[in-house]
Amino acid sequence: MISQHGEPLPKDRLAVALDAPTLDAALGLARQVAPHAAVFKIGLELFTQCGPGAVAEIAKLGAVFLDLKLHDIPETVERAVGRARDLGVRYLTVHASGGPEMLRRAAHAADGSPLTLLAVTVLTSLTDEDLAATGVSGGAAEHAARLAALAWGNGVQGFVCSPLEVAALHARHPGATIVTPGIRSASDAHADQKRVGTPGDAVRAGASVLVVGRPIRDAASPRDAAARIEREIEEALIR
Repeated sequence: MISQHGEPLPKDRLAVALDAPTLDAALGLARQVAPHAAVFKIGLELFTQCGPGAVAEIAKLGAVFLDLKLHDIPETVERAVGRARDLGVRYLTVHASGGPEMLRRAAHAADGSPLTLLAVTVLTSLTDEDLAATGVSGGAAEHAARLAALAWGNGVQGFVCSPLEVAALHARHPGATIVTPGIRSASDAHADQKRVGTPGDAVRAGASVLVVGRPIRDAASPRDAAARIEREIEEALIR
């Protein structure tokens, strides 16, 4: 949806992660939050359980963000992106670390369609120490910038990064779609995500879409929780 001024509405910037074991549970959550969120993220758990049928059902309620984090040889990823495009998916993730050819071929498969590819930079669960253990030097911020530049240079103009990297990536690539998981209010526990931030901070830094999972899914009222985050997004946009 678009506002009367031609800008996306606050709800268009909220993607609710449908981290549920069954399609019925995912649809129940999506229906509760649909008044306040226009994007629904299907991850590995739900897609593994239900497959493309989940995409078709969720698409009746809003835009589908298929979060499969594709990372394989270039031809395999290119073909997978093509299948996601044919499903009518709005957003799809690939790992930026898959390399230049994989990224180019993924971008080619999405070209000319409404599908926006999102290159995953550094997972929000990883710290600088975790990256060092895998041989990556320079820390999360530097590595995210390096991977975003690689993706951008090879035709993928959307990124996934933590709230801590949004401002830097937005400054370097002002036209990019930046999708940000790890969104938490000040009172939420960080759980398995370590590089987190608030909705307002992420939007003001330049995030295009915020991904929220547990703070909505596990709330006493998911609809009320989504409404609060929608309001925080709106407030950040007008300041």
